[in-house]
Amino acid sequence: MTAQIISGKEVAEQIREELRPRVEKLKGKGVVPGLAAILVGEDPAALSYLRGIAKGCEKVGIFTETVSLPADVTQEKLVAKVEELNNNSKFHGIIIQRPLPQQINESAILKLLATEKDVDCLNPISMAKLMTRETGGFAPCTPSAVIELLDRYKVEIDGKRAVIVGGAGNIGRTTGIMLLNRWATVILCDYKTVEPAAEYQRAEILVSTVGRAKMVKKDMVSPGTVVIDVGVSMAEDGKLSGDADFDEVSQVVGMITPVPGGVGAVTTTILLAHTVEAAERLSK
Repeated sequence: MTAQIISGKEVAEQIREELRPRVEKLKGKGVVPGLAAILVGEDPAALSYLRGIAKGCEKVGIFTETVSLPADVTQEKLVAKVEELNNNSKFHGIIIQRPLPQQINESAILKLLATEKDVDCLNPISMAKLMTRETGGFAPCTPSAVIELLDRYKVEIDGKRAVIVGGAGNIGRTTGIMLLNRWATVILCDYKTVEPAAEYQRAEILVSTVGRAKMVKKDMVSPGTVVIDVGVSMAEDGKLSGDADFDEVSQVVGMITPVPGGVGAVTTTILLAHTVEAAERLSK
């Protein structure tokens, strides 16, 4: 039996379709949702990611601007730029591409970010709101994409056993928190977990966030498991791969996300959705 494919591309398009009328409603009130992206230096991967965000914003009518700063920018100048964007009513969402250069105190910069504009949960106050279930903040986009995919495909979370591969990483831990908030029983596995394959086999929902190509094999999963593959890396054949050996695992489990075309396709769209929601909140 072949697993049902959870299509991130289809979910992303559904979300964009839902966002368009909300954006038009805001524009009818004279509000254009705006997203600012701070980029320090010229990292090619970051530039490519931001181009993807810009294309997504254009599709739904969001104004976006990349604020490019030199790699040798000082702490003081970066602080001033963040504060300027916090106070600029043209922008409802702000993201900061990381990692920042060594001369920058990254923690101090993230703490400056206005929580009402923190659409990717970079400020630790935003994370605290998520952990305590306080309303008004935004969850990180990638873990939010995991939850969105489960919900859109009507996967029951409440009471289910969810196992996180790579649970010590930021994405793994935050996904675990969000699943806990939905009353899943969550197991966080990482490199010191004893007999991790045994834990994977007990999962009803398996979320892998490691970034090691094809590490999850068919003998590590069970029939009916829902696999959400967050990891992206280059396999030996030079092609992008998820953590799961897709060809093998998809013959065993019940549902699985592909790589590419799975979680990554939804992550950027969640960023757009958070920006629109921020604009709605700030324009009330």
